[in-house]
Amino acid sequence: MKALITGAQGMLAADLIPCLQARGYEIIAHSHSKLDITDESAVRDAIADTNPTIIFNCAAYTKVDQAENEQASAEAVNGLGVKNLCLACRDHHISLVHFSTDYVFDSTQETPHTIHDIPNPINAYGHSKRLGEEYILDILSNFYLVRTSWLFGLGGRNFVETILDLGRKRGTVSVVTNETGCPTWTKHLAQAVAELVEQRCYGIYHVTNSEPTTWYNFAAEIFRLSSMNVAMTAITSADLGRPAKRPSNSILDPHPLPQVLGRQMPSWKEALREYLTLRRPP
Repeated sequence: MKALITGAQGMLAADLIPCLQARGYEIIAHSHSKLDITDESAVRDAIADTNPTIIFNCAAYTKVDQAENEQASAEAVNGLGVKNLCLACRDHHISLVHFSTDYVFDSTQETPHTIHDIPNPINAYGHSKRLGEEYILDILSNFYLVRTSWLFGLGGRNFVETILDLGRKRGTVSVVTNETGCPTWTKHLAQAVAELVEQRCYGIYHVTNSEPTTWYNFAAEIFRLSSMNVAMTAITSADLGRPAKRPSNSILDPHPLPQVLGRQMPSWKEALREYLTLRRPP
């Protein structure tokens, strides 16, 4: 199978590409400099030139706080760029795998968000990602809409690396304790999505590592596994004064992913342990 990967220099693609190659995929990898998905003509030309059977869209605007002042830029990539891919996929009968986010939901419910819950984003980034989702649902039938959360991976900057740097430099950190979600290793996400595509069960999926936690407890486990003695202070989201609001409940209910894959996703603690073992020494 021939797969076109957009956003090929990002953190997710760094794990997705070797995962797909190990399964026999022929990969056409396009970074933003090679393929700007906001350019409809460029998207159609790239597809015509390579004739892929499936597209994995890893291209995204991910600057959550900056999106509050750059809403047009966020919507261009996360919304209109996805529309361009959808139209080309429809016209060429190509399946699309698109990665979305827990931030399409608000904080009004206490239970995990299911694939049937109605999104209601509370920040500009979430609105831009929901726009992309709406284009997929309106235009395509052969798609995998994959929502995930709290990503960390060897291929890019992430919370794990940030918190380790702060711990080393300061010896003390303040971490949010009133936001709950599921940290997700990009390697496990890539493996699950590759398995999902092989099942050919199109639809919306929530793909995260299992066992919800808070940012505070996530950081505490990072320090524990790294044998670092760092003083931690619990704070709330409001204490940070960030431009973009975050949902307090980012937990994504995995059903029906375990039933389709025939297995549960590994816990985030297991994922973190392996990640810390594989990462290069500081």
